[in-house]
Amino acid sequence: MLYILLAFIGIISGMISGVVGTGSSIILLPILAYIFGAKLAVPIMAIASIMGNISRVVIWRKELNYKAFCLFASLGIPCTILGAKTLWMISPKLSSLFIGLFFLLLIPLRHWAKKNHYQLKNWHMVIAGGILGYLTGVVFSTGPLLLPVFSSYGLSKGALLATEAATSFAMYLSKSFTFGALGVLDFKILISGILVGLTLMIGNYIGKVFVLKMSERTFNLMLDAMLLLAACSMLIEVFMH
Repeated sequence: MLYILLAFIGIISGMISGVVGTGSSIILLPILAYIFGAKLAVPIMAIASIMGNISRVVIWRKELNYKAFCLFASLGIPCTILGAKTLWMISPKLSSLFIGLFFLLLIPLRHWAKKNHYQLKNWHMVIAGGILGYLTGVVFSTGPLLLPVFSSYGLSKGALLATEAATSFAMYLSKSFTFGALGVLDFKILISGILVGLTLMIGNYIGKVFVLKMSERTFNLMLDAMLLLAACSMLIEVFMH
């Protein structure tokens, strides 16, 4: 029953991430931690995220912004590897606190940047890639951080979802290879990650239908709601443990 529930929640979280570009890790990680333990939940979610992001790239492939992807990934990938190595040496509690507070700050900041027509330049994307790449290696998920970055670069809806997914795929793949080099991945973790990833892929395809029918205003409201949920999730985790 537990695995059936996990599959159902995987599809639902895949639908949410398919609509707003993030959310699957926030929803699934507590359940994976309950079933497999907090430490093993991280590599399982990394494998699942690779599959989920592949499906989003395929769905929105015609709108992928290759320039934004290359700029962000240039520092993002090596810094993700560094962050994944750091994960096994430090407690992520303090970083979760700061990131949770930053998520809350991003909601008004994102609207301020849009109102003042502020857009990130190319060198901003490279720097952001390095910082968020490292954080992706250390913490469970930085999807809510990636979205405002690409949004501030001028991307929206399909282009935003495709480019964020391609970047997340590259970083999670780097993270998984690092876990493999550290000897963390075994057959059980690999299979579990693939099964969870399949449910995310199904959810992503369902989510595309909603995005195509969604107005720009609704999309932005859902993005704000996801940022708020991400912030509350991380802050609750910090203060409950």
